[in-house]
Amino acid sequence: MLPGAVRAAARPDRTAADPGFSARLTAPLLLGSLLNPLNTTMISTALVAIGHHFSVGAADTAWLISVLYLASAVAQPVLGRLADVLGPRRVFLAGLVVVIASGLVGTFAQGFGQLIVSRLLLGIGTSAAYPAAMAVLRDESARIGRPTPRPVLARLSFAALGSAAVGPTLGGLLVMTAGWRGIFAVNVPVALIALGAALLWIPADPPRAVTSPAPRLGLDPLGIGLFATALTVLVFFLLDLAHPMWWLLAPFAALTAVLVWWQLRAPAPFIDLRMLAGNGALSRTYLRHGISYLLIYCVMYGYTQWLEEARGYSSGHTGLLMLPMSVAALVCSLLGARTKGIRGPLVLACVLLTAGAGMLFLLSGDAPVAVLLLAGACFGIPQGLIGTSNQAAVQAYAPPASVGSAAGLQRTAQYIGAITASSLIALAYGQSAGDRGLHLMAAVAAVLGVLLIVLTVTDRALRGRT
Repeated sequence: MLPGAVRAAARPDRTAADPGFSARLTAPLLLGSLLNPLNTTMISTALVAIGHHFSVGAADTAWLISVLYLASAVAQPVLGRLADVLGPRRVFLAGLVVVIASGLVGTFAQGFGQLIVSRLLLGIGTSAAYPAAMAVLRDESARIGRPTPRPVLARLSFAALGSAAVGPTLGGLLVMTAGWRGIFAVNVPVALIALGAALLWIPADPPRAVTSPAPRLGLDPLGIGLFATALTVLVFFLLDLAHPMWWLLAPFAALTAVLVWWQLRAPAPFIDLRMLAGNGALSRTYLRHGISYLLIYCVMYGYTQWLEEARGYSSGHTGLLMLPMSVAALVCSLLGARTKGIRGPLVLACVLLTAGAGMLFLLSGDAPVAVLLLAGACFGIPQGLIGTSNQAAVQAYAPPASVGSAAGLQRTAQYIGAITASSLIALAYGQSAGDRGLHLMAAVAAVLGVLLIVLTVTDRALRGRT
C-alpha cells in the first residue's frame, strides 16, 4: 500500500487540501448502486404485461425475477474480487457498459428468451456497482488517512433502500406510459449518466499490490468457477422447496468439497477460508445479514401477498399500506448513520424484527388498518438500521485489501436470504395466501428473530462497538 502522500501525488487532480469523500466522488457511486435494487422491484408491475405479450404464464415470467437474483448472488463477490485485483474504477465502468447492453437487449427483444438474457446481463452489470463502490471508498480512506464516514455509507444504503421502495411505482408509471419495454429502456440513460460521471469524477485506480509473479493468479478463475457453479446449484434447489429436487444436494456437496479443497491450497484464493475462519466477526456479520434479510423479504413479498389475497386490497392500496415500511427504512438508514456504534442499532433491529413477526402471527383478516400499518413499520425500522450497521461492520472487520470481495459476499448472503424467503412463502401459502399461511411464516420469522438477538448480543466483537 502506497503512503498517503505518494498516492495523492499520483493523482494530480486531487489536492492535499481535498477533505475527501466529496459529492462528486460519491454521486456516480450512488447512481450506479441504485440500479440493482431498483430492477429487483421495478419488474413486479410489468410481469402481467410481459406474459400477455409473449403468451407465457406466471411460472415463466417468475424467471425474470429469479435470474436476476441468481446472477447477482454469484456476480457480487466475483466482481468484488475483480475490483480488489484490477481496481474498482475499471470494474465499475465495465459494469455500467454491461447495464447499457442489457437495457438495449431488453428494449428491442423479439422473444421471451431475449428478456431472460437481458435480465441475466442486468444482474451481472448492476452487481459491479456496490462492491466497487465500497472498494473506491476504501481507497479514498487510505488516501486521506481516515475511515469512511458513516453518513457516506448511509447514502449507499439509502440509495439501495430508496430505489427498491420506488421501484414498483416507477415500474407502473413506465408500463402505463411507455409499455413494458420502458422498464428495460430506462436503464440505458441512467447508466450513461453514471458512466459519464464516473469517468469525470472517480479518480484513476491506484496501483494494486502484486501478490504473485503471475498477477492473473490473483483472480483465481478456478475458485470463481467452482463458487459460481456451487451457488447456482444451491439456488436452483432453493427456488422450489415446495417440490424439492433432492438430487441437487449431491452435486452441491461435491462442488463445495472441491471448492473448499482448492481454496485451502490456492496461492491467492477467491474466498480466503482461512481468513474467514480466523475472522469470526466478519463471518458472523454475513450470517446476521442473511438471516435478517430472509425475515425482511418474507414481509416484502409474503405480507403484501396476504394483504391482496386475504384482505382484498388492490395493488395500489397495498403499496400505500407498505409506505410506512419504506419511509421508516429510509429514515432509519440516515439515523443509523449518525451513530458510531454497531451493536446498539443491530440489537434494536433484531428486537423489532421479532416483535413484527409476533404481530404478524396475531393478525387476522379483520385486523384494523392501523395495526397493519404498524406491522409494516416494525420491519421498516430494522431494515434501515441493519443496512447501515452491517455495511459499517464489513468496513471494520474485512481486510483492507479485500473490501470489494467482502462487500460482494455480504450481498450474496442477502440474495440467498431473499431466494430462501420466496421458497418459504411458497411453502406457507401454497395456492392462496391466507391467515394460516401468514401465521406459519410469522412463527418461523419469530424463531429466526430470537436467533438473531442471541447472535447479536453474544457477539464479543460487537461489545466494543456499542
